[in-house]
Amino acid sequence: MARYTGPKARVSRRLGTNIWGTKGETIALDKRPYPPGEHGRTRRRGNVSEYLLQLQEKQKARFSYGLSERQFRNLYEEANRREGVTGENMLTFLELRLDNIVYRAGWASTRSQARQFVNHGHVDVNGRRVDIPSYRARKGDVVSIREKARTMTVVQWNVDVLDRQAPAWLDSGDGGWSTTVREAPVREQIDIPVREQLIVELYSK
Repeated sequence: MARYTGPKARVSRRLGTNIWGTKGETIALDKRPYPPGEHGRTRRRGNVSEYLLQLQEKQKARFSYGLSERQFRNLYEEANRREGVTGENMLTFLELRLDNIVYRAGWASTRSQARQFVNHGHVDVNGRRVDIPSYRARKGDVVSIREKARTMTVVQWNVDVLDRQAPAWLDSGDGGWSTTVREAPVREQIDIPVREQLIVELYSK
């Protein structure tokens, strides 16, 4: 399983953005808005190599969606083989992952939690249980939370308190407990702060 279990705040401080969207990361970035480590506070920001910028963008995307290095590389290679812009293809594939759709629909507070819901069999695709977080949804697929999971306190809290609005490429239904993939998302509909072209440049070397 490609699950990062180390200190999340350190990763977010190193990359300069809240990767997992947790409150602890926000507090850490507010209190110490500089990279971790002995020389983090004095590290020179202006003299950053091109390779480091490319690597950081790749790490932002990889950690945000919860992929291992091998998974991410394979996904890039598939995106590169497809017609269209490689970077945008890559982000589209990431957004269409089942765990990301569960997160985007507002049923989970983070993608990590969404992955756990999928692993535990709480999610259906077109009426059939799917427990593979990396499952890639297609246009017209209906993703829903199973009846038993809808009564879980954590799910109800996420829906009621977070009240996250699904993106335009998803259509909510069944009182908010199901969502249909209207179309594959385009770059303008993906709000993750990643410069995908730098990732393509990194892997193209």
